[in-house]
Amino acid sequence: MSLIDMYRNNAARKREELARLSQDKARESAKISPLMQKIVGAKQNIHTTKSASTVTSKLNEIARAEKEIGDIHKKIADIDRKIAQKDKELANEERHIHNEEASLARQVEITEKRRIEANKREMQQITSTIAQQSRIQRQMQIAISDLQHIPEKITVLFLASNPIDSPALRLDEEARAIQEKIRLSDHRDSVEFATRWAMRSSDILQAINEVNPCIIHFSGHGTDTYDLVLQNSDGSAKYVSKEAIVQAIATVSDKVRLVFFNTCFSAGQAEEIVNHIEASVGMTVSIGDDAARVFAAQFYSSIGFGHSLDKAFRQAKAALLLEDIPEENTPALFVKNGVDASKIIIVKPAQTILPTNGGFFL
Repeated sequence: MSLIDMYRNNAARKREELARLSQDKARESAKISPLMQKIVGAKQNIHTTKSASTVTSKLNEIARAEKEIGDIHKKIADIDRKIAQKDKELANEERHIHNEEASLARQVEITEKRRIEANKREMQQITSTIAQQSRIQRQMQIAISDLQHIPEKITVLFLASNPIDSPALRLDEEARAIQEKIRLSDHRDSVEFATRWAMRSSDILQAINEVNPCIIHFSGHGTDTYDLVLQNSDGSAKYVSKEAIVQAIATVSDKVRLVFFNTCFSAGQAEEIVNHIEASVGMTVSIGDDAARVFAAQFYSSIGFGHSLDKAFRQAKAALLLEDIPEENTPALFVKNGVDASKIIIVKPAQTILPTNGGFFL
């Protein structure tokens, strides 16, 4: 039994006791009138009788009646005391009931407030979840759209130059290593590797127009003034400025997404050229033959496995460490403002299933 039910039962019992006491008082009060009439009658008899014994008898009747009336008044007084006590007890129970009802009302109010707050939090959580799912859906749709725009086949144009009056480089080894890594990748049939050797400045645009590549790879020498070392017609070195290279690349097909400068001191060209294309790779200082070969081979291997540009760059740096070549800080990756290298995928990743009904992809 709850506390308020106990108080209510107690109050009901007090009311019943008060009712019985009131009935007892009424019964006792009703006895007074006949006794008063008896006294009045006895007094009248006394005034009219001449008999002493009758007077005595009537006096005795009057005395007995008055005594009974006195006893009745005592009972009524006792009942009144009991009624007053019961009134106090009833008032006390009713105060308990009032306090308990107020307490229960506060609890109900608090519970309702908590329920409303819980519902509000739940609705906020639902709204947040819906918003998050919408963001995920939009991201997936963007990812699907990006994947759909990734070409089924790309071409890497390898431009090599090693003038006769410059230190000899093993550029053929670099090209062979890149080709081997591409051949071993998941998307070997999607990556075509085209080479041009003994590059002159006049050959650059011609080669790009012929091949229409997705990636342009420069391999050879560079200077600390950011010049690219190509060849004259007699095989001697010809220095092409950073500005000239950047302007030449700026005029090429929109299909070019990446320019890879695997030449010494080429970070300047790479940093400048991302004003015109998505991304580039350059070398901050001079780079050794082995480092250039290992880094480039692993980079294109990762690209051929469908990895992002950022992951390919990090794996290529890791390959240098695995080969104990301490030049992992030489290569630098640059991207156009607003572009995320981790989102640039040049070859479609392996096991990609593009949905035809707006669903998810694996």
